[in-house]
Amino acid sequence: MNRRNRPLVSVERLKQVMDEGSLDPVLLDVRWQLNAPSQRAAYDEAHLPGAQWIEFEEVLSGEPGDDGRHPMPDHETFERAMRAAGVTDDRPVIAYDQANSLAASRAWWLLQHFGHTDVYVLDGGFEAWVAAGHPVTSQVDPVVPGEFVATPGCTPVLDADEAADLAYRSVLLDARPADRFRGENETIDPVAGHIPGAVSMPALANVGHDGRFLPPDDLAMRFTAAGVRPDSEVGVYCGSGVQASHLALALQASGINPRTGVYVGSWSHWITDPDRPVETD
Repeated sequence: MNRRNRPLVSVERLKQVMDEGSLDPVLLDVRWQLNAPSQRAAYDEAHLPGAQWIEFEEVLSGEPGDDGRHPMPDHETFERAMRAAGVTDDRPVIAYDQANSLAASRAWWLLQHFGHTDVYVLDGGFEAWVAAGHPVTSQVDPVVPGEFVATPGCTPVLDADEAADLAYRSVLLDARPADRFRGENETIDPVAGHIPGAVSMPALANVGHDGRFLPPDDLAMRFTAAGVRPDSEVGVYCGSGVQASHLALALQASGINPRTGVYVGSWSHWITDPDRPVETD
C-alpha cells in the first residue's frame, strides 16, 4: 500500500485508496488513553467511514497481573475480535488512534505477531484525518466477518532473561520517557529505574507535535546514535509493552529495520522478581 515508507500510511494516501475503492482496507479504530475510561464514546460520535471499533483493554491486552500491566492477549480472544471487525488475510489492515499511534502501533504489532502480513498505522491518526478536512461519520457499517487465523509467534517476543541478555550482547532500547528511565518521577510502577545495560530511547520523541512520525532519515539518525545497525538484534521494552510496540514500528519505519524483539511484560513484569537487578542514573 505504501511501500516507500512502510509500515505507515499517510491520510492523503488512505483517502486516495478509499476514493479509488480498489484495495478495500479494513480500518480499525483503537483509540485509547492510559488510566482513562474507554474511548468508545468518541468512536460513536465520529470515526473514519467504515472503521470498526476495537476495545484496547479487552482485545489488545490480557488481564494485568504477574505478566505485567498489558500482557499478551489470549490469541483466541484476539482472533475473534479481528474476525468480527472483518479482518481477513487477503485485505490490508490500517489501525489508527487519536494521534500519536501508541495504541495503533500495539494493534499493528499484534496483528503481525499473529500472522497478518499487510498491516499499517495511519500516521497522525484521527486528528490528522480531521485536520486534512476528510469526512467522518457516526454511522457503523455492517461487517462481513473475516477469516483471520491468529497464529502466535510470527514476530519475536522476549522474556526477561532474553531482554537482559540483549542489553549486554547487543542493544536493548527503553521506550519510556527519559526521567522514568533514570528512576525519576515514577508514578506508575512501584519500583523506579531500568534494566541494567538498556539504552534510553523515548518512543514519543519519534513523533512530532502533530502526532506524525519523524521522516525516515531522522528516525534512522536517532537509532544509529543509539547503536542500532541493520544487522543488529534489538530488544525493545517500556513500562507495560505499549510504547515498546511504538518503538518497534519506528524502527521499521526508519528503514534500518533490524531484527526486533518486544519484551511485552516490560518493566511492570521485570520488577515482579526482586532478584532482578535495577539500575538508576
